[in-house]
Amino acid sequence: MSWEGLLRELADPHTPLRASRLARLSDLPPARQRELARAWPGIDVSRRRQIVQRLLELSEENLEMDFSPVFLMALDDQDADVRVVALRGLTGEERLEIASRLLATLQGDPEPQVRAEAALALGNFVLFYVLGQLREKHFLPIEQALRKVIEDPDEAEEVRARALEAIGYCVDRPWVREAIRTAFESGRHRLRVSAVHAMGRSAEERWLPLLVRELTSDDPELRYEAALACGAIGDRQAVPHLAPLLEDQDQEVREAAIAALGEIGGEEARELLTPLLDDPSPAIRAAAEEALVELEFAADPLSLRSFLDDR
Repeated sequence: MSWEGLLRELADPHTPLRASRLARLSDLPPARQRELARAWPGIDVSRRRQIVQRLLELSEENLEMDFSPVFLMALDDQDADVRVVALRGLTGEERLEIASRLLATLQGDPEPQVRAEAALALGNFVLFYVLGQLREKHFLPIEQALRKVIEDPDEAEEVRARALEAIGYCVDRPWVREAIRTAFESGRHRLRVSAVHAMGRSAEERWLPLLVRELTSDDPELRYEAALACGAIGDRQAVPHLAPLLEDQDQEVREAAIAALGEIGGEEARELLTPLLDDPSPAIRAAAEEALVELEFAADPLSLRSFLDDR
């Protein structure tokens, strides 16, 4: 099929979006990018949503496919849902050009759900900085933008929450710890959840007493986030406090506790996880096996094969 034929097919809402056709949008040269950009506004909005969603799925299935030029173009779409999916497609990108576009979206997009997604995507660049993969001078505008959002009482709560989660990795900044504590004590449910999430991203043991308390919260979302945060911190003191969550009424909380025990490791965690290999729930059995693989590998990479053979 010709390039012109592909553009016509993309615009036709009655034509199925075939993976083999969409793959041609990977690694688009500049001339084709411009042609697609000219044709894009003429495609029905529901079709544009379908296209970016399918491209996102294809990029997750095949990491060699690069649809970033399409996602960057879609950041200028008039539809907020298209822009949100485009941002998800750019998550994980390391180029400074992408960081600049994410910053511009965070600071200028009129829709809060889009700004929230941009804040979340910037979290990857915070992590790159913490890992030494992003220079200080390039990180500072990101830090300043996220801080401004977090501290702005007029900003939408979801945007502030996502910005806090994004900056959570950056524990060498005292203001970040203070922002986490302020959000946790704010009395606002969404901000409290994001604070617990950020505690996990910080991986700081200082938060463990607060997290242990949240493991007994009446709110399953807080129990879920606290369990994952305990796993990220990796302190074995959390193991006995995670044990009751293995029988939690909320399955997602159970799975979070299982994953956390796998991350923390140790004999006590192994003893708690092993019986779950015979749980009636297939999802729980699968989660327990994955957690035990994680645990065994962390303890002794050479023992992993014998564990898998026993299964």
